[in-house]
Amino acid sequence: MMCRRWLSGIGLAGVVWCAVLAPGSISAQSQTLVLEDFQAKESDGFPSKWGHEEMRSEAKGRSAYKVVTENGGNFLTVKDAGQRIKNKKIDWDPKAYPVLTWRWRLNKAPEGTEQIGAIFVTLDTDLMLIPVWTKYLWSATKPEGALTEGGMFSGSEIVVQSGTKEVGQWVEERVNVYEDFKRIHKHEPAPKAWGISITASPGVEIDFGPLVAVSAK
Repeated sequence: MMCRRWLSGIGLAGVVWCAVLAPGSISAQSQTLVLEDFQAKESDGFPSKWGHEEMRSEAKGRSAYKVVTENGGNFLTVKDAGQRIKNKKIDWDPKAYPVLTWRWRLNKAPEGTEQIGAIFVTLDTDLMLIPVWTKYLWSATKPEGALTEGGMFSGSEIVVQSGTKEVGQWVEERVNVYEDFKRIHKHEPAPKAWGISITASPGVEIDFGPLVAVSAK
């Protein structure tokens, strides 16, 4: 389940999510659960509660990921990352809130870049406690909807955005992570999500807006 719309800025809806709802809070009216609104940051601008255990260079990673404000809304800007950051502290039941929405805006992609940016959604672990994740990818060349199934030590990949022609415009994504997990892995995910990761390729400059889960009702 996917849809998208083009935005000229962070948008009114993004401002409402950021200003009214704190991460982990639920809006009864719209039945949304804000997973991350990028309101909190550390002294160097690095997003609070996001880990960098997997970074090859912590200094480079911390300089690559910064929380910024534009038109009254906060978002995460990523420049020349080449490594991902992870948020494990998310209290999220993917069965009750199966749809994940977010926005991203490509600002720069070097020629020849294939994987522009991605959201990794981890809803379970295997018997060896290895995270089982689905990678939602912005690809420069692969068609939207393309699925690459993972192996024992790699997750599955779904292309949700393709191409680089719309530089500088916000794109909204909406994916049913619960149904994707069941379709790919053939079983129910854990009652609580394991975490979410964000990444962008070397040389890429891309922004990520708030991550919001939506109920199926």
